Amino acid sequence: MDIIDRVKYDGPNDVFAWRWPHDGLVWGTQVIVNQAQQAVFYKNGKALDVLDPGRHTLKSANIPLLEHIVNIPFGNQTPFAAEIYFVNKAVNLDMKWGTQEPIPILDPIYKVFLPVRAFGQFGMTIIDAKKFVSQLVGTVDEFNAQQVSDYFRGHLMSCIKDFISTKIINENISILTISTQLNEMSATLKHDISAEFKRFGIEIVNFYLNSINVPEDDDSVVRLKEMLAKKAEFDLYGEHYNTVKTFDVAEKAASNEGEGNVASAGVGMGVGMGIGNKMMNMNADLMDNSKKSKQSSTTNGSTICPSCQQTLPDTAKFCFSCGTAQTKNKSFCIDCGNDIPLSSKFCPSCGKKQ
Repeated sequence: MDIIDRVKYDGPNDVFAWRWPHDGLVWGTQVIVNQAQQAVFYKNGKALDVLDPGRHTLKSANIPLLEHIVNIPFGNQTPFAAEIYFVNKAVNLDMKWGTQEPIPILDPIYKVFLPVRAFGQFGMTIIDAKKFVSQLVGTVDEFNAQQVSDYFRGHLMSCIKDFISTKIINENISILTISTQLNEMSATLKHDISAEFKRFGIEIVNFYLNSINVPEDDDSVVRLKEMLAKKAEFDLYGEHYNTVKTFDVAEKAASNEGEGNVASAGVGMGVGMGIGNKMMNMNADLMDNSKKSKQSSTTNGSTICPSCQQTLPDTAKFCFSCGTAQTKNKSFCIDCGNDIPLSSKFCPSCGKKQ
């Protein structure tokens, strides 16, 4: 057995535990523990003494548990077997996590199933080196951040999926707007996952739910966004929505006509005729409103100048706008609006009493 007189570990920050590859220790061996490290002595599958940062010379005062087991006589240079694990207790803030597969959740607002993904990161530190080594590290030579992430992935994903699903369903929140509550959700999840980590001597320093989203190319997401775009367009145009869409179709059809497509030209003509009919109906409505306005003006004690269309009092003999003499040979039916003689007591067109 080789005799080791100096033990030290300088490794990367993402390594949480590292086992010294030799076990030939003697009284007087120096163990150098860097800042934010602890050295755990391991024997027969059991974690024993722990050394804090500093330079330590092995003696009965600093490894009493190990000395008791191996029964090392004071001052004896005979090598004895023991494992040393260097545990990194620095805070690691770059522990990333994410859902490997989308979570299918029924959106409570739009009533469609959407595939939900979540991503984030958390920070952790080892608060109990002996517990961490004995319960998690085991007999491996090195235990790094990726192994910690892999070990707790199942626990993390189970907590996160259950929490997000419950939040959306119970609080009636749309998946498309849930990102406004990420801070609140992060704090709750940190509390929920901490107990399991603490069983292994790990403390969760912070936990961030950075993003909850849906795949942009998923069919259900594409259809939902198309429907929302149409709804927004309808809300913008209101009662004129159908007319606007008809003009859009006509414009596209006219564009196709320019390409010589006979079928498209036929569609364009048909749509154009439809628009023409709409315009004729609109003009008819305007004329009807004008006619009703004229009837209303006449029955309210006024008349219209036949020359300049100026509204005049019913008693006017000349138009004060153009000077045209006003004749009173005719009036208008109060019901159908047709011309009738001034002396008529009944309308010759509809028979309505005047």
